[in-house]
Amino acid sequence: MALSQHDLLRLLESLRSADGLELVRGVAERMLQELIEAEATARIGAEWNEHTDTRTSFRNGHRDKTLSTQAGDLELGIPKLRSGSFFPVLLERRRRIDQALYAVIMEAYVHGVPTRSVDDLVKALGADTGISKSEVSRICQDLDGQPAAFRTRPLDHVRFPYVYLDATYCKARVEHQIVSRAVVIATGVTEDGGREVLGVMVGDSETEVFWTEFLRHLRERGLTGVRLVIGDHHLGLVKAIRKVMLGAAYQRCRVHFLRNTFSVINKEAGEMVAATIRTIFAQPSGETVRAQLDTVADMLGKQFPKVKEMLLEAKDDLTAFAAFPERHWKKIQSTNPLERINREVKRRTDVVQVLPNDDALLRLVTAVLFELHDEWIAFPRRYLPEGSMDQLYPELPESAPALPNTTNTTAG
Repeated sequence: MALSQHDLLRLLESLRSADGLELVRGVAERMLQELIEAEATARIGAEWNEHTDTRTSFRNGHRDKTLSTQAGDLELGIPKLRSGSFFPVLLERRRRIDQALYAVIMEAYVHGVPTRSVDDLVKALGADTGISKSEVSRICQDLDGQPAAFRTRPLDHVRFPYVYLDATYCKARVEHQIVSRAVVIATGVTEDGGREVLGVMVGDSETEVFWTEFLRHLRERGLTGVRLVIGDHHLGLVKAIRKVMLGAAYQRCRVHFLRNTFSVINKEAGEMVAATIRTIFAQPSGETVRAQLDTVADMLGKQFPKVKEMLLEAKDDLTAFAAFPERHWKKIQSTNPLERINREVKRRTDVVQVLPNDDALLRLVTAVLFELHDEWIAFPRRYLPEGSMDQLYPELPESAPALPNTTNTTAG
């Protein structure tokens, strides 16, 4: 997109009156904006108000994007499209993760992590001539500011009716030993149907103390309005939810529950048992969901008494979703939304194989979550349908009642 004569004269006047750094910042900002517009034009197949046979979409305004550079913060506009999404290649959408991965690899190298692939990665990054511990320390410090701010940012800007909790395990060095570290992650659905990453923490294992600390940290940052917490049936997690997330119901992940039943039946019967249990979640109303669980328990109990016992024991937690809008059911019955995140975390950490310490692990995982969070915010897509969220808050959050499988009455 070429600059008009008027734009050129205005730019020239601004350059004359600007100081050195402001001059660089202004030129960089205008240049990047022009490149972004040119890329959008190529993507759409047409200029502004241009009619062509190759046009694939239309512009629909801009969304603000701040880009931090050595010349200062550049305020850019990312074109929005009426159909599809657009993000300029030159802004390097994944750059934060790559920087964190580079720092972790360097840190592993200088600390002598005995992983053969680390040496190959160091050479591939062009650092085979050596890098000092002080240089690695500086790199890590430079990278830790934004991730730390992201992990501690306030959460009181909106209510989160649904919160998902899950853990994955990665290997790291602790006191000169390679051990498995628990990485616990929380995401939430906002009251308008969007999604956000809420928090992450690294610890020894999924104990009640560890989960309690993590959940309290979320509440201290302003997490409110929680109506349902979805998670696995890890004993420490469940106890922490009951203790900290007062007023919120707990939904036991249906996928994890099915896996648990496989441990008490023979392999050949697995698919039949799974198909029968799935009928519980295909019912049209909350009453029929709970009634179907009793029916299925009786059906399977004749051949698999342990499965019947598991179903009846888990009834309240397994059917907690049925107290919520039916249009939400498929999305709140399991922790599947966190599976993609866990896979991405493992993909990135597997590059190094063994992280040099907890700080390096937390840095890399935070970078992955930060980028995913940015995607959810920059390319907003309703995770739950519009018009269905109003049913979650019939009263003010301060007086909202507890849901069926809780004994507390304080709002979440």
